[in-house]
Amino acid sequence: MVQHGLLSEYDAETLQGQAQAANIGFVEQMLLSKRMTAMQVAMFASRAFGTPMMDLNGFDIDHIEKDLIDARLAASRRALPLHKRGNRLFVAVSDPANLQVLDEVRFKTNLVVDAVVVEDDKLAQTIAKFTETTGQKLSNLVSDEDLEIEVDAGGRPAEDEANPDVDDAPVVRYLQKILVDAISAGVSDIHFEPYEKFYRIRYRLDGQLMEIAQPPLAIKDKMASRIKVISKLDISEKRVPQDGRMKLVLSKNRAIDFRVSTLPTLYGEKLVLRILDAAGVKLGIEALGYEPEQQQLLLSAIKRPYGMMLVTGPTGSGKTVSLYTCLNILNQPGVNIATAEDPAEIQLAGVNQVNVHEKAGLTFATALRAFLRQDPDIIMVGEIRDLETADIAVKAAQTGHLVLSTLHTNDAPATLMRLLNMGVAPFNIASSVILITAQRLARKLCTQCKRPEDIPPEALLQAGFGEEGLDGSWQAFGPTGCDACKGTGYKGRMGIYEVMPISDEMRQLIMRSANALDIADQSQKEGVKNLRQSGLLKVKQAVTSLEEVEAITNE
Repeated sequence: MVQHGLLSEYDAETLQGQAQAANIGFVEQMLLSKRMTAMQVAMFASRAFGTPMMDLNGFDIDHIEKDLIDARLAASRRALPLHKRGNRLFVAVSDPANLQVLDEVRFKTNLVVDAVVVEDDKLAQTIAKFTETTGQKLSNLVSDEDLEIEVDAGGRPAEDEANPDVDDAPVVRYLQKILVDAISAGVSDIHFEPYEKFYRIRYRLDGQLMEIAQPPLAIKDKMASRIKVISKLDISEKRVPQDGRMKLVLSKNRAIDFRVSTLPTLYGEKLVLRILDAAGVKLGIEALGYEPEQQQLLLSAIKRPYGMMLVTGPTGSGKTVSLYTCLNILNQPGVNIATAEDPAEIQLAGVNQVNVHEKAGLTFATALRAFLRQDPDIIMVGEIRDLETADIAVKAAQTGHLVLSTLHTNDAPATLMRLLNMGVAPFNIASSVILITAQRLARKLCTQCKRPEDIPPEALLQAGFGEEGLDGSWQAFGPTGCDACKGTGYKGRMGIYEVMPISDEMRQLIMRSANALDIADQSQKEGVKNLRQSGLLKVKQAVTSLEEVEAITNE
């Protein structure tokens, strides 16, 4: 700039000194001094260094390769990856003379880095948007400070300064990275697993476990102690399982809860962190994957003044999200809602939530009895596990309350048999249960790389399609794998449901103590789609693949 007469040598040295004192870049300092506009600086840098220039306003930030560079580096170094082609990474910078930044990006990504000059003000705005989309705020992208973690409503836990296991900066930073990366990727669970020869960390993404790191075996105890301290667990007790909870505050408007479980194994404590993001509940019932007629049946059931609605499925099939979505719809100022859970996974304002505490004598049955003296309109029981809880829930449903609960069974007809096997009288089941929903979570095909699939008619018939499904009016799709879906071919999950309202004919079957097969036959006659049929409908809609539906449903 001095050689081209744009700055005097004295001004250039002054600006450079001011930039160093403020710990910012030369370009940023020059723009603050208003000697040139961001566009003028970018055009000059492009010509002087022979570097291509682009307008960031015309670039879609959704296409930014988020996994190639962390948000802290982008924010502190003013460098943002735009596009990867082969082994080359194109990085937006406002100062192409800052080779140190480009070297840092090259080291972190192990790719050949090509600089692209952009206007500094637009780069700052884009980086701010980029960090927002990864679920982080610039103020929270700290490297040396602790995670801003709060435990339940009790503020931040006190550190045990005397314990070296808890006060270890590298472990704190490493744990921070693991948690923030998991939230950014949409992970549901994080597993910390110690073995004899190695220590590994795995994420469960879209229902599939994948290994993401093998840190040194020596940090396993420090990692366990760190997590236990911020979850208010007993760090000296390593012989029995413990359950806790912690909260990671990402911004003023967003906080993520973690449910923490420890398990003593042969070679140390295994920890599993379940990420409980309440934002999923606020999406609404339309986002869960119900077919229109199934959604109508569910909505009409929860609008009934009394009765029992049961949601069934294996662990991790989305039962809690379904129940809370219903509670979110019912949560009005004129309604009293009480829930008993073990523990409460999602916090919902306006709902009275109770954590079951078996050791203290607060069981599901005890909580239910207390609810009935609290003038409730709607009661949600986390799980019906025994006859006592089932009996009280049935009586509540018969005496003018809407009761929502879960059971662990394979499908809707088997749920009625489970209640009978528990010892609930048939006439009590027939008079209280109004609707049963069975559900599974299926992986959705990646919209960017799914490909048409030719499936033989014999395979379609064997999967459960009728003759009408072989008319060629639809196209099946399968997974391929690309950068957007990390090579799996799937991205995200949606529910597959069997929504079975209890009709008068079914009530008669229940009163006659009919078995699950009889009730299943009756539900088919009434047009209820079972899990496999609902899954095949998603295949026809090109939302998921046939192999995924066959893997998660029985026929």
